[in-house]
Amino acid sequence: MTAKTITLPNGRNMPILGFGTWQATKEELTAALDNALAAGYRHIDTAPVYENEEVIGEVLERWIHSGKIKREDLFIVTKVPPTGHRPGGVSKWIDKSLNALRLSYLDLYLIHTPFSFEEVGDDLHPKDEEGNIKIDTNTDHLAMWQEMEKQVAAGKTLAIGLSNFNEKQITRVLSHAKQPVSNLQIELHVYFQQKEMVSFCRKNNIAVTAYSPLGTRGLVKMLGQDEKIPSIMDNSVVINIAKKHQKTSAQIALKFLIQQNIVAIPKSTNPVRIQDNINLFDFELDKEDLKELESLDRGTAARICDFNFFKGIRNHPEFPF
Repeated sequence: MTAKTITLPNGRNMPILGFGTWQATKEELTAALDNALAAGYRHIDTAPVYENEEVIGEVLERWIHSGKIKREDLFIVTKVPPTGHRPGGVSKWIDKSLNALRLSYLDLYLIHTPFSFEEVGDDLHPKDEEGNIKIDTNTDHLAMWQEMEKQVAAGKTLAIGLSNFNEKQITRVLSHAKQPVSNLQIELHVYFQQKEMVSFCRKNNIAVTAYSPLGTRGLVKMLGQDEKIPSIMDNSVVINIAKKHQKTSAQIALKFLIQQNIVAIPKSTNPVRIQDNINLFDFELDKEDLKELESLDRGTAARICDFNFFKGIRNHPEFPF
């Protein structure tokens, strides 16, 4: 059976299945989180740019105060927003996140992107008059990482990591890191399997978390990529394997990842899907299933989140792709 947790370098167990929270209204997310916690999810992923940390904090506080869960049973992940990607921003934004989440510490804190935006008050997406994102080209990953390490020393987070960094950028951080890079969060699904990056992370003892593990149809449609990236749920290979195991297509797509010890953080506001997505531990994909699913990899052509929705972002020297 697939293990339900993976162990980070600090010895802390990270649930291999988490609950993603991007793109949900306050009302939707409150109900979804209640359903997720009731279903058994204990790993919750968020970020300031999702603009929902306060909602999550309200729900977590209610559950903890009710005695239904204990803080130590939870695994909470959030991130430094791009507008805070400078040494002085790390402490500022972790404090803001802790306050919003109503927590005294995080389980994992990530640098959200390798590129940074200008700091314009608390504007998470500062833009100029032409609609271009205001990029800050002075990004210093090593100085950032030193500040991330200070948050571990201060007890504000138990582990630190990266998100959306490429191999060269990660190597640069690793060469100077005193605290381990515990996790890399990247887009990863059956159409975009990132095999080289996964192999690189394994060699360096970095756990991999897959965001958009089911293909994020909402974002695909928003970006007008319907024809370029078809639905994973409607893929005939996935459907046939699902029928074989009497599971849903989503369960097969998620199982493909977690069976490789890749953490997955699917997001849903549908109570039935929330429950289905966590029911992954009573079956295993066989070698033939895995081989068929591996054949679906389309490489970078299937990347959904390339950040081009930030106009002008490719001009940043640390744009990762």
